Amino acid sequence: MQNKRLVFVVNVDWFFISHRLPIALEAISEGYEVHLICSDTGKTKELSELGIHVHNIPFSRSGGKLLNELQSIIGLRRLFKIINPSIIHAVTIKPVIYSGLSLHLLKNKPSFVAAISGLGYVFSANNFRAKLIKALVSVLYKFAFYHKTKVVIFQNTTDAKILSSVTNLPDNEKVLIKGSGADLGIYKYCKEPISDSIKIVMACRLIKEKGVYEYVEAAKIVHSKLNNVEFLLAGTPDKENPNSISQVELDEWNNTGVIKLLGHCNNISKVFSESHIITMPSYYGEGVPKVLIEAAACGRPIVTTDNPGCRDSVIPDVSGKLVPIKDSLSLAKALIVLIENPTLRVSMGEKARQYAEREFDVKSVVQKHMKIYSKLLSGL
Repeated sequence: MQNKRLVFVVNVDWFFISHRLPIALEAISEGYEVHLICSDTGKTKELSELGIHVHNIPFSRSGGKLLNELQSIIGLRRLFKIINPSIIHAVTIKPVIYSGLSLHLLKNKPSFVAAISGLGYVFSANNFRAKLIKALVSVLYKFAFYHKTKVVIFQNTTDAKILSSVTNLPDNEKVLIKGSGADLGIYKYCKEPISDSIKIVMACRLIKEKGVYEYVEAAKIVHSKLNNVEFLLAGTPDKENPNSISQVELDEWNNTGVIKLLGHCNNISKVFSESHIITMPSYYGEGVPKVLIEAAACGRPIVTTDNPGCRDSVIPDVSGKLVPIKDSLSLAKALIVLIENPTLRVSMGEKARQYAEREFDVKSVVQKHMKIYSKLLSGL
């Protein structure tokens, strides 16, 4: 009988649940034995009850000491030998690189699926430290991709072009899948609420590169011109990230009325349905931000940056607006246009939903992954 063991390697369990769980569940229904290697933050029981075998490796998302990183690679190799998978599917930078390096240490090499959900800070920043890390990471990617049987999944064409150039990746070993998808049955289209004020929402990990400061500055500009606007911010500080927004800053903005803090939201679809405009002025190395995919599915116009990944979430001037990165004034102007034009808002929201149905349906995303797995198992 053919070995159908599929191993996901992801930084943390909650990310797997939010971004890859539907793929895992479909794989189980098609006869795969599914394993997950990740940092355990308390979701093991929930995942185990779904039929997923969970293995804990404490990945440090922010780097860490060299010895700890080597231990992660050794730990991956040990688990790979024990599980003996037919396919390893690694997601995000560190799991992809560490899994790819670990495979070189195995006698029986499984097929390798590397999911590039954005190239992160080092490929988007221009300071000396980032350039140095970029050079190192580029070499590591090249070694990690040096396997005969592999598929590299990109979420946008910009990342595909950059990494293909760095690693000499041929066209027949890469696939474009725009994001991790949205469940269109959960993120349903609904008309915008009728209210006295316009609600604008930004939801993300609260780090500088996501454009949080630009959002706050744009809010100040809009407040100076209009009174009927609420700016909401969903998310929490990322304590592992040195560029995290501090709780002190958040409290100050909230107390002065510039923005209203929502904190962590378990029901973001409800937040979107009660809003009028969604924005995320990121200049981070995004894949295709899941939150913008979900906003489009809810039928909300999006204002985001002309940044790789972000620009792929909208049809410019049809389902949303693009603004330059790190430009609070342009962001404010784009928001004001939508605030003052309800007909345009509604039209863009309807087009956003149609775009989501064509490009971001999670059912389609899942089936594309099943085809990749099937092709790798068949040896084609």
